[in-house]
Amino acid sequence: MNILIVRVSSLGDVVHNMPMVSDIRRHFPTANIDWVVEEGYTRLVRMNPDVRRIIPIALRRWRRSLLSAATRAEIAKFRKQLKQDTYDVVFDTQGLLKTSVVMRMARLAPNGQRIGLANATEGSGYEPLSRIFHTKSIKVGLHTHAVLRAREVAAQALGYGIDGTADFNMHPAAMKPADLPAWFSATPYAVFFHGTARAAKRWSSTNWVRIAALLAERGLPVLLPWGSEAEKSSAEQLASQMSNARVLPKLPLMEAILLAQRAALVIGVDTGLTHIAAAFNRPTIELYCDSPRWKTEGNWSPQIINLGDIGMPPTVEQVALAVDTLAV
Repeated sequence: MNILIVRVSSLGDVVHNMPMVSDIRRHFPTANIDWVVEEGYTRLVRMNPDVRRIIPIALRRWRRSLLSAATRAEIAKFRKQLKQDTYDVVFDTQGLLKTSVVMRMARLAPNGQRIGLANATEGSGYEPLSRIFHTKSIKVGLHTHAVLRAREVAAQALGYGIDGTADFNMHPAAMKPADLPAWFSATPYAVFFHGTARAAKRWSSTNWVRIAALLAERGLPVLLPWGSEAEKSSAEQLASQMSNARVLPKLPLMEAILLAQRAALVIGVDTGLTHIAAAFNRPTIELYCDSPRWKTEGNWSPQIINLGDIGMPPTVEQVALAVDTLAV
């Protein structure tokens, strides 16, 4: 059986679809599973050995130059790659018109099906028009966790029950010590994923400083990554008030994943890299300041502690207790 998953973005959502792949593999051991994903996330998906072929798409980049000859050539190349195989099942777990169009472009085997979402979950960016390209639409509960939503779509479509905890099955390529980036520390370290695009999702600077002081008492250094100039400025301001913090250089995605995967402790707001740390079952404290916790909380390991909720930022005391609980 050939199966295609269309989940092009974003970082956290791509990670949250990994257990769907593990479920399919467990119930259909010989299935070929391919994945269409934004070009920037291809190396992330490649970490899952159950994915046979990754088909990169560049929707974000193409839409800036749709009329150029170079873009048209890239789109033609993508269509050729997409049509290289016929698929028994094509899944669109994103529920957008653009992803359903990609689903429609894939070639179906005889009696093949295009499977997507029948409805939104609360607060999702679901577009009902996406259903026009489905042969079957799967209904999910209004408050279905992002990981469970993808698992349910596959389970209902392929006729099996969901069993066991979420298995992300992500395996970074082995690295020799000489290949590690210059910033990497072999000694235990904590990471603060403090940056996020939406200001309301951020945690108070004062709170970060107090938690850094707590970790300093334990001899644990803090590494501060950033993804934009505003986040860099924020990281520098935080570090100036912390005795044990270091601002990192701007990291490419795979180095940021390495940062999360090797950390002794990750504390982060509701953002993709925090969810990646949780997917690796690192000791992770997820901070929900202005987003609903039920949507993405790491609920598959006792190594993950989720604090706060929409409009209810966690307190320093709650985070300190979580640090004690994780015995860092």
